[in-house]
Amino acid sequence: MSPHETTTSNGEPNGSLKNGRANGSTKLNGTHTSPASGTRKTFQKKYNALFAFAFLGAVWAMFRSPSFEKATQALCTQEGGRVYTVDEHGTTTECVVFRGVHILDTGTFSEVQERWGNGLLQSVLSRISSRLSFSVQFVPHGAIIIPGVTDSHAHILEYGAGQELSLGETQNVQGMPQTIYMIEFILNNPDILNDKTKWIHYHALWVSNQAMKLSTPFPDSVEGGVIVRDGKGRPTGVFLDNARDLIKQPGLTEDDLLRRFKITVNHAHAKGLTSVHDAGLDPASLAFFKKQAEKSVLPVRNRDSFSVLDMIKFIVTQIRIYGMTHFDEHQPYWGNTTQPIIGKGDYRLTARSVKIFADGALRTGGAALYEPYHDNPETSGFLRLDPEVLFDVIPKFLADGWQVNVHAIGDRANGIVLDAFEASLKGANVTALRPRLEHAQMMTRADMKRLGELGVIASVQPTHAISDMWYAKDRLGPERVKLLYAFRSVVDSGARITLGSDFPVESMNPLSAFYAAITRVSPDGKSPHGPGGWFPEQRLSRTEALRGMTIDPAYASFMEGILGSIEVGKRADFTIFSQDIMTITADKILDTKVVATVIDGKTVFGNL
Repeated sequence: MSPHETTTSNGEPNGSLKNGRANGSTKLNGTHTSPASGTRKTFQKKYNALFAFAFLGAVWAMFRSPSFEKATQALCTQEGGRVYTVDEHGTTTECVVFRGVHILDTGTFSEVQERWGNGLLQSVLSRISSRLSFSVQFVPHGAIIIPGVTDSHAHILEYGAGQELSLGETQNVQGMPQTIYMIEFILNNPDILNDKTKWIHYHALWVSNQAMKLSTPFPDSVEGGVIVRDGKGRPTGVFLDNARDLIKQPGLTEDDLLRRFKITVNHAHAKGLTSVHDAGLDPASLAFFKKQAEKSVLPVRNRDSFSVLDMIKFIVTQIRIYGMTHFDEHQPYWGNTTQPIIGKGDYRLTARSVKIFADGALRTGGAALYEPYHDNPETSGFLRLDPEVLFDVIPKFLADGWQVNVHAIGDRANGIVLDAFEASLKGANVTALRPRLEHAQMMTRADMKRLGELGVIASVQPTHAISDMWYAKDRLGPERVKLLYAFRSVVDSGARITLGSDFPVESMNPLSAFYAAITRVSPDGKSPHGPGGWFPEQRLSRTEALRGMTIDPAYASFMEGILGSIEVGKRADFTIFSQDIMTITADKILDTKVVATVIDGKTVFGNL
């Protein structure tokens, strides 16, 4: 569109305005030399009055229209080259121009001012209504603008639940649960708080005796899970992986889900996240997200209650969710009876993938290995599904149009899943299918190479690496540990890598993942191999890490056409950081703050 064109309320060209008059128009109050009668002069005056009335009425109507609140805006950095577009050329620039939900242009300040400011500010309508003006907003000194950040693997409602502390039975301060005192004790004892031998994994359930009584009887063993027992064979209350399903739990209400969702969304916005890939939606969660996308009225700021006016003001401004629907082998196959959800609620919800669990977690000893664990030779972990099930359902889901995302951590689990992918992808267009390995923590070198050859996406979590590095050698031994979190080897195989956090297992902060990927040291700069990093040869570059939380997750969710980079025509989703994470020293990265988070051109966190 020419910078001198105005647009209709839907953004379509509406002709050019120059010098305050439309091209090709005739002069309505010109001099007429024909022998016109008084009737014609009277008609001309009435025509002029009618035109003026109609014109002012149209301007008033357009001024009142919500669509004209979409002024053309430019966000600019105060230093050149601080807008990281993450396009295919790695372009950096100074400004991004957008109107409504779409990006219109990028360039230097002088370029966008010439293309947009000098033309639009001369139009008649922009003189009448400041809503139609071109405005420029500069971010603070030192700040950068990048495409809206995506977390490629997380658990939205579980995070919200983890932030809650039930005080339903508390009547006064003296009645505060023991949990409060336990938290205070832990926070005041650094030896416990910083104990590197303890970790979070969300693959275990610890329940009371009463909960076990309500859930009995228990089987002797569980395929794909473990009932932890004492020396006399009695359940201790700890249930791993598939064994967790044995415990009966009360259902959640919609209010429970909404409360948890609000918590997560508010925290995500504050961390700079604009999109999240939810790695395992059960039917209730998927129905909840679908309902919210249809309503499109979720809040974008911390507010306890919303009036009708508030809801209208903040309509359609929550986070984007890419959902993976959980596969349950005990339920009928649903890939040919269920329709994928694509772009619901103006691209707030897409659920076109299935999440399958192949094994457990390394932290619990449930990851399926080819050889026994070094610190527990009695086990090699376990598969949560029979390999025959994988070879049966993976090609079915792919044929029925579903992306297949498989949780695989151990080398054996990853190898079997790659076998199933290889068999299913013969003669197929992998670009149209985009299968993913979720975690892809440990693979043989041959399987790393095969990952790239097959075009399978590796969805990895760098913060897991710096959490697990403290015990990994003991668990796997000195040789196999070299195959764990080998990000550089995976990238060099030709595979596409996409970054996530697995929150609430790890920190939601995307800068934690960025930092871990490029340093492989803990936040205090330490590792088992010293300050240079744990197996430093496996570090990613900053460019690779930036792509891993922007354009690569967009590709991994079939959204690269509208998200993931700052390019003309894409959605106006931006994350603005206080420092240039691409150039500052690594030890300063975690001190970086989120200046603002923008979704569809609206600021959902911070002030601009």
